[in-house]
Amino acid sequence: MKTPLSSIILVLVGSFIGSFGAVFLKLGAEHMKGSLARLFTNYWLAVGVVLYLLSSVFYMMGVSQGQLTVLYPMVSLGYIWAILWARIFFKEAFTIAKIGGLTLIIVGVALINLGNA
Repeated sequence: MKTPLSSIILVLVGSFIGSFGAVFLKLGAEHMKGSLARLFTNYWLAVGVVLYLLSSVFYMMGVSQGQLTVLYPMVSLGYIWAILWARIFFKEAFTIAKIGGLTLIIVGVALINLGNA
């Protein structure tokens, strides 16, 4: 069974949305300031959770029509977006190790997708 392009796009959209979920969870964690009571009134956390749930919907729609062994590794592409968002929103540094890790992720996803050809 070959994985259709629509499934690949759905999973990629899900990983993109999920990467924003991580940003909002970090923003929410920064606004907690050690108070667990703020957990239920922290809209940053709520947005992060909603984005993760939304990304799961896209992921579920994508894997329903394609090969899990091809699509699941694509979720890791969200790490690429997360590192970019960390740089933009939190001024986190790009390091050689991070760039090397991202390169390995991209190469790994490409190799796995060769099995789809």
